[in-house]
Amino acid sequence: MHPQHEQLSDLRAHTTTNAARSAAQHDKGKLTARERIALLVDRDSFVELDQFAVHDCQDFGMAEKKIPGDGVVTGFARIDGRNVYLFAQDATVFGGSLSATMAKKICKVMELAMNNGAPLIGINDSGGARIHEGVASLAGYADIFYRNVQASGVVPQLSLIVGPCAGGAVYSPAMTDAIFMVDSISHMFITGPDVIKEVTGEEIDFAALGGAPVHTRKSGVCDLRFSSEVAIMQAARRWLSYLPACASETPPLGTTAFDPAIIAANARELETLVPQAATLPYDMQTLITKVVDPDSLFVLKPEYAPNIVIALARLQGTAVGVIGNNPQHMAGVLDSEASVKAARFVRFCDLFNLPLLTFVDVPGFLPGVAQEHQGIIRHGAKLLYAYCEASVPKLTVIVRKAYGGAYDVMSSKHIGGDFNCAWPNAAVAVMGSEGACNIIFKKEIAQANDPQAKRRELMAVYEEKFSNPWIAAQKGFIDAVIFPAETRATLSAALASVRHKKIAVRHKKHSNIPL
Repeated sequence: MHPQHEQLSDLRAHTTTNAARSAAQHDKGKLTARERIALLVDRDSFVELDQFAVHDCQDFGMAEKKIPGDGVVTGFARIDGRNVYLFAQDATVFGGSLSATMAKKICKVMELAMNNGAPLIGINDSGGARIHEGVASLAGYADIFYRNVQASGVVPQLSLIVGPCAGGAVYSPAMTDAIFMVDSISHMFITGPDVIKEVTGEEIDFAALGGAPVHTRKSGVCDLRFSSEVAIMQAARRWLSYLPACASETPPLGTTAFDPAIIAANARELETLVPQAATLPYDMQTLITKVVDPDSLFVLKPEYAPNIVIALARLQGTAVGVIGNNPQHMAGVLDSEASVKAARFVRFCDLFNLPLLTFVDVPGFLPGVAQEHQGIIRHGAKLLYAYCEASVPKLTVIVRKAYGGAYDVMSSKHIGGDFNCAWPNAAVAVMGSEGACNIIFKKEIAQANDPQAKRRELMAVYEEKFSNPWIAAQKGFIDAVIFPAETRATLSAALASVRHKKIAVRHKKHSNIPL
């Protein structure tokens, strides 16, 4: 073997295999960076970049500690045959801590992703900034953050948290399109337990502070959590399958061959799935499953603000974004958390050319002092703004009720809905019949010999007039009234008719969403 060839072989072996460091990672119940990449991408498709890069720090004894790769593995590969760029922090090298060199490696693949119109995936497992380098490490983080923003809306960005992600490092994943975590090993937090104890005296462990359950249930930072690293990599592949490589492309088309018996059975089940009584709950996610392509529903943030469902799915093979009020939780009411959850998803779908399907069964916005003080006006405006801003095809089904301002907000015809339909039992009104009658007929009810009977009588009159879709249909606010069993076929036809929708956008630097 030529001496230089032998040297290259030795260097590659040194950077890709270190038994002691790998064993230490496995002892923590974690995979190595390269093992993770191998799980994520198509077999033998990964091409590594900057494999021999080392840091240039001379202080604190670091001049003698140079390991090729310097704590991150970067490169490009294929997932389902499509090009992707990625980086995987290597916790076996300096704890995966960020150096200036490591930041340059990450920024390089980010630039390549943007320039070549391909998704970017970050696999995060890092102890934070490399304190030996001081401000150079902080500058590296800022360089990454800047590129996260430049890439936003240009290419899909996915963050996989498979270890610690702490301090300023959390802001890079936070600016990407989605975050996935693993239950037992993932942690995200701004301030660690030691600092919290020092400042407040409070004892708290890593899991309670920023584990996967915390961020999927309470903070809403994380979109999905998984039981293993194998599961998170499989989910990452599936998430990408709904999305185009970049914003200038359309999502890849899925299969359009389905068992007619399954489609027919789903249609029949829709006829009896929703209770007639507006106060009785049902699972909106189940309803959506009966409409979209079989086995295509990919629900995001299921544990956070469950009163609204957001999901990726397909309709006749076309990738779509789905939003639906869920009466099984808080009667499907819109509150601050649900509004923000749905607003960001609507904007994400609009960025990457995913048509929006909206299923409406909403009693309104959640009333109360707590919601007002939390800023329900501002947060509700985010969802309204997102729907108004979205230029992708927007299809809406009023399943049962659409009350008050929430009717306007949930992709109504008035804010740019392309096709709006309703089921025969749908009610479009300012509010429910009892509340309306208590206001409109307050005096008549109070003066009646039997106020309860009078209220029921007036409620029946109100319901006959407003608890149906006909007034809205007569005014052109609803394009069609359909039987539940016709929903899939109707939406499929409507989507085909508006798939090539084009809207002229007025020139502006950018809009000013009420953040």
